[in-house]
Amino acid sequence: MTVYALPPGVDFAAALIAGLDTRHPDPLDLARVTLIVNTRRMERRLAALYAAGPPRLLPRIEVITELSPPPGAPPLPEACPPLRQRLRIVSLIQALIARQPGLAPSAALYDLADSLIALMDEMQGEGVTPETIATLDTDDQSGHWARAQTFFGIVAEYLAADETLSADARHAAIVDHLVAAWEETPPRHPIYVAGSTGSRGPTHRLMCALAQLPGCGVILPGFDHDMPAAVWDELTNALTSEDHPQFRYARLLSHVGKTAHEVVTWTSTASKAAHRTQLLSLALRPAPVTDQWRQEGPALGDLTHVLDGVTLLEAPSPRDEALAIALRLRAAAEDGKTAALVTPDRTLTRRVAAALDRWGIIPDDSAGQPLHLSPPGRFLRHVGTLWQGRLTLEALLVLLKHPLTHSAGGRNRHQLLTRDLEIALRRKEVAFPTRAMIRDFADGRGAAGWGAWLTTALDTAEAFAPDNAARPLQDWVALHIKTAEALSQGPSGEDTGELWRENAGIKARRVVDTLMDEAHLGGTLTAAEYTSLHAALLRREEVRDRDAAHPHVLIWGTLEARVQGADTVILAGLNEGTWPKAPAPDPWLNRTLRHRAGLLLPDRQIGLSAHDFQMAAAAPEVWLTRAARSDDTETVPSRWLNRLGNLMTGLTAQNGPEAWKAARARGHLWLDRVAALEAVSPTAPAPRPSPAPPVHVRPRKLRVTDIARLRRDPYAIYARDVLRLRKLNPVVRQPDMRERGTLLHTALERFIKGGTLDTDTLLQIVREELHGNVPWSSTATLWTAQMATRAAQFVADERARQETTTPFRLETDGEITLPTLGVTLRGRADRIDLTEAGTAVIYDYKTGAAPTPAQQLAYDRQLLIEAAMVARGAFEAVGKREVAGASYLSLNAALKTTEAPIGETSEDGKTKRVTLDQVWEDLETLLTRTLKPGHGFTSRRAAEKDRFEWDYDHLARFGEWDFTTRADVQVIT
Repeated sequence: MTVYALPPGVDFAAALIAGLDTRHPDPLDLARVTLIVNTRRMERRLAALYAAGPPRLLPRIEVITELSPPPGAPPLPEACPPLRQRLRIVSLIQALIARQPGLAPSAALYDLADSLIALMDEMQGEGVTPETIATLDTDDQSGHWARAQTFFGIVAEYLAADETLSADARHAAIVDHLVAAWEETPPRHPIYVAGSTGSRGPTHRLMCALAQLPGCGVILPGFDHDMPAAVWDELTNALTSEDHPQFRYARLLSHVGKTAHEVVTWTSTASKAAHRTQLLSLALRPAPVTDQWRQEGPALGDLTHVLDGVTLLEAPSPRDEALAIALRLRAAAEDGKTAALVTPDRTLTRRVAAALDRWGIIPDDSAGQPLHLSPPGRFLRHVGTLWQGRLTLEALLVLLKHPLTHSAGGRNRHQLLTRDLEIALRRKEVAFPTRAMIRDFADGRGAAGWGAWLTTALDTAEAFAPDNAARPLQDWVALHIKTAEALSQGPSGEDTGELWRENAGIKARRVVDTLMDEAHLGGTLTAAEYTSLHAALLRREEVRDRDAAHPHVLIWGTLEARVQGADTVILAGLNEGTWPKAPAPDPWLNRTLRHRAGLLLPDRQIGLSAHDFQMAAAAPEVWLTRAARSDDTETVPSRWLNRLGNLMTGLTAQNGPEAWKAARARGHLWLDRVAALEAVSPTAPAPRPSPAPPVHVRPRKLRVTDIARLRRDPYAIYARDVLRLRKLNPVVRQPDMRERGTLLHTALERFIKGGTLDTDTLLQIVREELHGNVPWSSTATLWTAQMATRAAQFVADERARQETTTPFRLETDGEITLPTLGVTLRGRADRIDLTEAGTAVIYDYKTGAAPTPAQQLAYDRQLLIEAAMVARGAFEAVGKREVAGASYLSLNAALKTTEAPIGETSEDGKTKRVTLDQVWEDLETLLTRTLKPGHGFTSRRAAEKDRFEWDYDHLARFGEWDFTTRADVQVIT
């Protein structure tokens, strides 16, 4: 009839065994003891310690969530599988929303179901009935309560109609049966509850019962013996004290009629950091009594060495925090000592694991890897995207490149074909690949079987013709399995490849099979609803590979850390919102209503986190780490770190600030090591390239559009025509101005040739071109609407143009050879009109802004060169003609006409122009210089602006040099 406890900073499992050996020296007596522990990991730890010897009979060890009902208790139904419960609740909510559409959006269906299930499980565990909720006094609540009551009706309906129990409800019923049986017939042998804080109702009731039974008891981890009785007495109001680390113990002691000083120390083992535990106890006092820092702080004595063994690491970024932690874990592995990372931040643990991977260290992660991030989980989610609309090139390549695709054999050939298919589709700028494209490609590579396999699998998934219809859940699951297995096995069809193998594959198959078994309860779902449900089920599972883990490098959640021991404990992610995590908003009951109903308060989780911090921070060697900034904003230190720092820096007479600075300095030492690890060896920056290849390999065939590039960025011509490098189009194709311009050129060509100059005709042609060739309907609609706003003005301008000129040739090609240089120049004129005198007028359409006359004179001479080519008869269909003028016709909102500066410069020099003979002479000069031996193709020779990325910047290593860097001519022989 005792409450036992162990202080923070003690290896709980080892001390638990030592206390059992002391209190039950008779081996037979020890074998009669029953230990009820809080987690399966605690059970494994105790088993490992006992296995290490010496040989002895062992107590019976049970996990608190897996207790069996006592003999003679009324039979209990098996716990309802969570998925079955979820699907039943979903169907009830779905029917409710169908009757009252304004109650909630259908997209919130699964979130509402999960929230209601959590509330229902908590009600059953805490012994709260729907009637209690219904009779709450809500006079001071908003109208939201009426809507919430509608959903509470679903809870009442479910509990009244369903004969099964949830896992939490069944556990609560078993505990109640055990407590009743013990009250009637006390157990004949000792029973201890060890390692639990009693935060949940059933566990609390079990602990209260055992604490009052003769020969039995509870063994509390991390009990604060340093806190005064007056403070213990204040920990009675949940609304003000729930977030304190010792609140649950105060409530337990109150219910069993004991005080804190009556708690018996389980063993004589003392904390190795007893001075620090006193400091932590004072720092974590409830907020209303922190004035006690001034009163009790001096009693702590000299603080110079109180933080010995504590390292405070405040990293500038999450990456630096993860790297520093990884370095410390690596050092522990090299020294043969155990080091444990404790944090609720799973993103941080993944960063640390990735950093450790560079040294081949795999940490023993208690939480494992989320199943949806494992290879089978990712593969199944990728397959699910096949029903989310038209198949994109990105989705296809992600699926084909996944390691589980085509994993039954012959994967090397599959990878080669995937690479070639990607290049082919990207060169053609395919946004949405079709079955025909895949088959044609495969036939051309002699891989018809591979193409048939892939297209058949995609046909099965209906990726190319989604109807977005709701279907029974069974059909979705069957389709998902069939498609995934087909893609995994490859053309051989012999087995399902690696999909369902290894731990992750086995777990994924179990999830899928469970979903199929319960699918009859799921009703009909759309593709989006099914993929959302399936992904949520994968996210709830974890998969572990214990065999590959390093035995001395551990990652624990805060629950596991309560009852574990390590040489070094790293408490990471100590920022508000992470540790402690901000309470999730409750859509049903506020704090006051929860307190009235007897439910758990949101502050409960903060209190548990505080207790975890108090226990772990008392380890012999401990790190306290945080990142000063997240990815996009500054962070706020955890309240416990803040309290500890404020207390230390406030005790100036006791050397508190110096001790705090020393702990921070130890952290800076490791950050310096991170900086050294990340430092790049100093190397000279790359020179500004200006390669001068042999004359015979220099380009002899150029397009008119290349001349501007030769002036601005000759290196691009070198890379394209000498090295024969071509930019690969992006995987994710986006609508751009180039595509818009090409289609509008075609539409205007049809419009001008048609001869009917009216707005309706123009818009009809534009609509046909855009909607027939743009793969994105929304983009086509937008571009059509933009053209509609300027169509009338364009038609009016066109009528005015045709009053003086007549369209003669549209989209016509020309070619001319410069015999002295051996260079052939090609070009395409958008439009060439003729005047009554037979002279030519050249027009070039621009969907964006046209180059100004000054820009045309400086480098953008496309239109000027085309005019010079017309004057020299380069366009065979047009003949040799005098050029009367040339203009850009902008198709943007301004519809501006920009004339080319052809002619003689004015006498005052204000109006600068150039004759076509001068244009040609300048062109010959440029090409002569380009072909001159030793002349270099300088990168970004005359860039007007530097804010744009050019195709070959990465090859030229632009950024290591800038425009002030002299070009380094490199003669290539």
